[in-house]
Amino acid sequence: MPRTADHDLRRTQIAAAVQHLIAHGGFEAATMAAVAREAGFSVGLVQHYFKSKDDLLLFAYERMTADQLARVARLIAAGEEDQQPIRTILLRCMPELWPLDDARRGEYRVGRVFRARSLDNPTIAEVARQTARIVRAQIARAVENGKECGEVEQDTDAELTAVELAALIEGLADDLYREPERAVGERALPKATEAILKSRLAQHFPGECRHYNRPDTDRRAP
Repeated sequence: MPRTADHDLRRTQIAAAVQHLIAHGGFEAATMAAVAREAGFSVGLVQHYFKSKDDLLLFAYERMTADQLARVARLIAAGEEDQQPIRTILLRCMPELWPLDDARRGEYRVGRVFRARSLDNPTIAEVARQTARIVRAQIARAVENGKECGEVEQDTDAELTAVELAALIEGLADDLYREPERAVGERALPKATEAILKSRLAQHFPGECRHYNRPDTDRRAP
């Protein structure tokens, strides 16, 4: 068991090195030698875990997207525990995918680099598509849950709503990356961006939940 844990830790450290190099120097900065130096390992050790650069880069991308989705899942769980409305939970979750601090700006750049790479790499393209499908599926499920509890009108198309809100998340992320000075303080959400998101969520989730006694602090999580 300890040896397995060591292997997992080393893979995580190597993935973190890849993300750091790409975030600060672009895709070409993540050579095997540079990754080994950044992680504090030998090139031979990195090659022991990853037989090719493509394997290494794909693992780093998959690990980063998994980490992002895990953070979102924790926020959803916290919102459920607090019995918050769906729109409130989404308002908390969506910005987790935005470049609002140094760490998430790095993730944004890495994601953009890999999405560009996916134009010529079918394997990376499939990871990008799968991540996008997961985000849309979570939003669509939130809409369906909203129909059950009364926050969402019954004739709302969950899939179309998910596509719209996912596109909004991505578009606002682009805007925030171009203008980082708009954020006020670490991890803060600019007022204009927050207003846009609140407006769209209020349109799609206009009602109040019937599942809890407190009408504005309820709802099952997305």
